[in-house]
Amino acid sequence: MPVEVRLPTVLRQHAGGQASVKANGETLEDVFVDLVRQFPGLAGQVVTEDGALHKFVNVYRNDDDVRYLDKLATKVADGDVISILPAVAGG
Repeated sequence: MPVEVRLPTVLRQHAGGQASVKANGETLEDVFVDLVRQFPGLAGQVVTEDGALHKFVNVYRNDDDVRYLDKLATKVADGDVISILPAVAGG
C-alpha cells in the first residue's frame, strides 16, 4: 500500500531533489526499508544502524508523532502521509 513520504530539504538530495516520494509497507519500518531500496542515499539518515529512529529526526504519520505511537512499528495505511522533519534545538 503506497504512502506519501515528505522529505525535508536536507534529505531531498538523496531522492533526486524530490520533496515527496511514494513508498510501500504495512509499518513505518517497512516504509523506510522500501524508501532506502529506492533511494540508497537515504540509508542511515532517518534510522540508526541498530534500527532506532535517529534522535534528531521527528517523524509524523499524518499529524501524529510516531514517538507517541508505536515508533517504527506504527501501522500505515494506503494514502497516509509520512513527514520527516529534522529536529530544531537551541537556546
